[in-house]
Amino acid sequence: MVFFIALCLVGFVLLYFGAEWLVKGSSSLARSLGVTPIVIGLTVVAFGTSAPELVVSVISSIQAKSMIAVGNVVGSNICNIALVLGLSAIFNPIKSDPSVARRDIPIMLAISAYLLLLTFNSTLGRVEGTTLFAGIILYTFFNYHLAKKETAGAAGIESELEEIGFIASRPKQILLIVAGIAGVVGGAQIVVDNAVKIMTILGVSEKFIGLTIVAFGTSLPELATSVVAAMRGEMDISIGNLVGSNVFNIMSVLGVASMVRPIPIPGGFIESGLWIDYLVMMFTSFLPWLMMRKDFTVSRRDGFVLLACYVGYLTYLIIKA
Repeated sequence: MVFFIALCLVGFVLLYFGAEWLVKGSSSLARSLGVTPIVIGLTVVAFGTSAPELVVSVISSIQAKSMIAVGNVVGSNICNIALVLGLSAIFNPIKSDPSVARRDIPIMLAISAYLLLLTFNSTLGRVEGTTLFAGIILYTFFNYHLAKKETAGAAGIESELEEIGFIASRPKQILLIVAGIAGVVGGAQIVVDNAVKIMTILGVSEKFIGLTIVAFGTSLPELATSVVAAMRGEMDISIGNLVGSNVFNIMSVLGVASMVRPIPIPGGFIESGLWIDYLVMMFTSFLPWLMMRKDFTVSRRDGFVLLACYVGYLTYLIIKA
């Protein structure tokens, strides 16, 4: 047990440094390409930090551990908004581009509702998975198209990027991004593997592990990256990372996992109580839009509200377990 805890700490160190490199590299890349940080956050950073969810869910699907595969994504999306965005806002109130509240959060909500419809029959098959995966391809091209349109307005981010230490060399930018992704993914994997071993020793259900420890562990890259980005003042990368990660989790992670092997929900979608977790996911996804609808800012008070929601959800899971 002590050995597993020590390995978890090693994973946390990797996560921190990986997040530092990822934020600095992606911000510098955004400036040199003339692309706004919000687009980089929604794509490069979001996809990179969602890699642990992809790996864990695909492996779980192959091993027929469907509740870990689904619970990992649902729990991670709840964790990303309620815990990660909450903590980030507490460190530094997050003022984002209006497009996040007007476009990206509604897209995230629509995709969450679509997943609810797909799994209502208690199975996520290959056809459904294919539609989800096709959606992430369209979403990526959509953001690329926006990046080209917004290039002209990217000059306004010069002063912001100077504050985090701009790196002019393109090879160094790419090296930092790759090393950062490797750090956060590797660190998360170390934490998840050993945390699951600890939880298994203590003896808990597969669904509980998927919704809590695996979900939290695979959200550690988003947590590390977003908190570091918020502390550095890169707020667009912070919130863009979270929204993009949630979209990626549903469409790519569950899409690929269900294409590899159809994902059944043991006991049924309603009977297993998974519908409650889905509703919590949709509610926590709706809260940022509600908080940002006027001044496009998630304040420190909002951060405490989101954090309280996560604590309340964890309490519900522990009591139910």
